[in-house]
Amino acid sequence: MIKLIATDIDGTILIPEQQFTKGVKDCIKRLQNSGVKVVLVTGRMNAAAELVAKELNLNTPVISYQGGLVKENGKVLYERYLTEDESERIIAWAKSENIHINLYNDDILYSENDNYEIQRYSKRQSVNYVVKPFAEIKKNRVNKILAIDYNNADRINRYEQELPKVFPELYIVKSTPHFLEFSNPEASKYCAVHFLQNYWGISKEETLTIGDQNNDIALLEAGGLRIAMGNATDSLKEISNYITDSVENDGFVKAIEKFVLKPVV
Repeated sequence: MIKLIATDIDGTILIPEQQFTKGVKDCIKRLQNSGVKVVLVTGRMNAAAELVAKELNLNTPVISYQGGLVKENGKVLYERYLTEDESERIIAWAKSENIHINLYNDDILYSENDNYEIQRYSKRQSVNYVVKPFAEIKKNRVNKILAIDYNNADRINRYEQELPKVFPELYIVKSTPHFLEFSNPEASKYCAVHFLQNYWGISKEETLTIGDQNNDIALLEAGGLRIAMGNATDSLKEISNYITDSVENDGFVKAIEKFVLKPVV
């Protein structure tokens, strides 16, 4: 019996740059009414993830920063940071590669330049940002660093393959074709979901995990029932138990109605 559903947001329950469908909203409401815990597990910053939780009327803990932060009603349950030295090394690398990075410290989003990348990102995420030289920021609680290239997905693919050798002590993962994320090795979706499983006394077999991108490989590995969206990457589909329909066709709803809830007639 499934007691916990840990779901990614973008590309899984939310069509990128669109609104939630009525089907998804109704499905999540039915899950809550049936006593199943629904937890959002996302690479988004906490401030952005909380907006989504509010829109869906969820009162469960929110997992943000790929698993680097778990908060419930303002209370921190689990948190992992990058060190100041690790952050400085990533910043130096980004400058050498001339690639834009977002820096998140204490759930505040910083950018060194007010450019296209940060403007597009913040608009899509509905979050504010601060333009400030990174050298002037006290990097004592860096949740993650995100490299962005909206024009060259091949560049992100190359970095995903190369950088684990450059920064073997970090967790480096591609979260969209244009995003590469750097975080603490214990700041993965697997680690955060596993924490909540222990927190609630819910087993892996009682957990359904669902996602669409490579950063969701860690998420799916935390579940006994692992579901990939129809629009998922090939790597994610390979480790899944089941492949549902695409996000555009309410694949999340179809998977839940197949394995957890009876379909609405």
